[in-house]
Amino acid sequence: MFQKLYYVWLVIAASVLFTLHACNSSGQVDAEQMPDTISYNFNIRPILSDKCFKCHGPDAAHRQADLRLDIPESAYQALKDNPSAHALVPGNSILSELYRRVSTKDTAEQMPPPSSNLKKLTPFEVDLIEKWIKQGARYEKHWAFVAPRSYPIPQVKNITWPKNPIDNFVLHKLEEKGVDPNPEADRERLLKRVSLDLTGLPPSLQLMDKFLADKSPDAYQKVVDELMASPQYGEKMTLHWLDVARYADSHGYQDDNYRSQWPWRDWVIHAFNENLPYNQFITWQLAGDLLPNATKEQILATGFNRNHKITEEGGVIDEEYRVSYVTDRTNTFGKAMLGITLECAHCHDHKYDPFSQKEYYQVFSFFNNVKEVGIESVVGGPETYAKRPLMQISNEEVKKILTFINKRDTDKLIVSIMGDSDKVRPTYILKRGNYDAHGDVVEPGTPKSILPFTANYPKNRLGLAEWLFNKNNPLAARVFVNQTWQEFFGKGIVKSSGDFGMQGDLPSHPELLDWLSVDFRDHGWDIKRLVKQIVMSATYRQSAVMSSDKLKSDPDNTLLSRGPRSRLPAEFVRDLVLASSDLLNRDIGGPSVNPYQPPGLWENATSGRGQLASYKQVHGPNLYRRGMYTLIKRTVPPASLGIFDASNRDQCEVKRLRTNTPLQALVMLNDPTVLEAARVLAAKLLADHSSSNDKIIKAFRLIMCRYPQKKELNILMAYYKDELKGMNKADAEKLLSVGEYPVPSNIDRLNLAAMMKVVDAIYNLEEAITKT
Repeated sequence: MFQKLYYVWLVIAASVLFTLHACNSSGQVDAEQMPDTISYNFNIRPILSDKCFKCHGPDAAHRQADLRLDIPESAYQALKDNPSAHALVPGNSILSELYRRVSTKDTAEQMPPPSSNLKKLTPFEVDLIEKWIKQGARYEKHWAFVAPRSYPIPQVKNITWPKNPIDNFVLHKLEEKGVDPNPEADRERLLKRVSLDLTGLPPSLQLMDKFLADKSPDAYQKVVDELMASPQYGEKMTLHWLDVARYADSHGYQDDNYRSQWPWRDWVIHAFNENLPYNQFITWQLAGDLLPNATKEQILATGFNRNHKITEEGGVIDEEYRVSYVTDRTNTFGKAMLGITLECAHCHDHKYDPFSQKEYYQVFSFFNNVKEVGIESVVGGPETYAKRPLMQISNEEVKKILTFINKRDTDKLIVSIMGDSDKVRPTYILKRGNYDAHGDVVEPGTPKSILPFTANYPKNRLGLAEWLFNKNNPLAARVFVNQTWQEFFGKGIVKSSGDFGMQGDLPSHPELLDWLSVDFRDHGWDIKRLVKQIVMSATYRQSAVMSSDKLKSDPDNTLLSRGPRSRLPAEFVRDLVLASSDLLNRDIGGPSVNPYQPPGLWENATSGRGQLASYKQVHGPNLYRRGMYTLIKRTVPPASLGIFDASNRDQCEVKRLRTNTPLQALVMLNDPTVLEAARVLAAKLLADHSSSNDKIIKAFRLIMCRYPQKKELNILMAYYKDELKGMNKADAEKLLSVGEYPVPSNIDRLNLAAMMKVVDAIYNLEEAITKT
């Protein structure tokens, strides 16, 4: 037993070590440098936002001493408690109370007060404030609320490195910091990276061989074009949007019954594959039903705003839940399309950003006129699969109009969509956010600090969409470009992709973000063009290897001095296993399915009513569908996906957590899908008329997407021989019994079990499920 484990861990070590160079863990990050010119947005506002705005910011209810430090007219004026003093005296730090209070050692005078539990300013932060005041204490509008502008493409010293303008912006900053970019990744790793990023699937052996043999200058571009033209591109792009749209296959709450919202998911895949421009992609989802002569497809797109949780419990207050649905749509709009924490103004004025509670309910009013109720129907019947307003889709419409819907039966298909009442429902400011505490009536509107909602727009969701895509809207393009960048690099240019406000992270490359945003907008909101720009860049193509120098100079890859490296999203871990073993069912779209799951999970967490009261596993080809088609029951989300940080889709999520826990290793070691895939692939390998050496090379290539190094191959071969020698019939039968896919009857079962162990060991290497 020890010897078997020895071989497994040796191959794990060999796989991990090949990507790493020796690192000097004692390297220290250079000390902070004082800028020549102090920027309010990039140097001062983050300090004030973290340590001052809680008491001296936009929230009037919690403001102290009648002092606001987020706007100059308040910061410059005489203090209420001491008319002879001013918080800021431009050009004179000695006379500025702000500087005196943050620099004093007297705890009775010190700001923030020690009792506030806010962190004290560091000496460097105090020096920044002092220098800013001496330079005039000039305020700037928050960078994210200023419309992006197209910066000139920077000149760089290394003129041979850039492939497109993205690289000029990145390299310019690298050269300023004295850091060199990494060389381009080798072809095998680059192909694996771009294939996973564009399709969510590993490249086939045929594609690997073709790319390695193609010596033409445009070989990589040809691969990119081929991958983007595949229908799997739409599936890959859709997964992130399902998180954004909080898509699930159940209503949520206690009974958590089934919902038939999957045709909307089919539409999203179709929209990405057809490269529907982003402004139309969003407009249809926000207000497709309000478009002149709206088509069935445009109305179906509005299912985006009906993906929220819906209760079916008896005894609830109808209006309370109806208001919660409108709240969800409002919050989702703010986070998904504006990248702001609008929900923080639900109960009071935003404490950090310039959004009032009134403005929150002005946005709320756009979504407040839907013809819906808080609770509807009886649990269990087909009428509960969708909630009014809804749309019925006939077989004839699937054949002739909505041809992208993967409908396989003759059952009635219904989807929840948007539809407004003829009579306008009044919208009130809700005091403390309580559904029944009506304050003043408000009209539809938007936060003025972003862009005023003028009389030119219709006062409905279509007007909101027009406002969103106004050329002067500072957030629409930036937010989507940033989310798209995040999908390829693991984090956005703005790391806090759901918060572009005062508490959010500053962009690492602000000029690049603006240039990309303007370029995206001015080229017709073309999503495929944006994606291709990113993956064709030298920045993206870099090796992911982190040297000791890079560990010191760019530990978090903020400067983009190396290529992206990250574990695959949960659904793509499953997809890689299924694809590499040739088990994958590649059907596009259709209803969600129930693959293998530990018994009893649903039954122990259900009311015992409705279609989803008990877990009914599928069989046959549906057992091997892509991870994105796994049925999501909100109260009991799929365990294996959840362990790998998949969203449970309770609310809008624009960025998943990335954790690394022992449970993930246990899933890879014990999940029936992984074990079955190892068995099936092993059987296919043994059917080849090739040597054991060649079989293991093929398995390694299918999973790792590269040829094994000699040492790795030797370890795997030794492991195979050892397993074959020690395998007995009883152990083999137990090992081969996992999964429903049939075992070939004419195969040596001891040999199959030994080869299965080798394949399973490869699946369990870190590199197998890592994009490098």
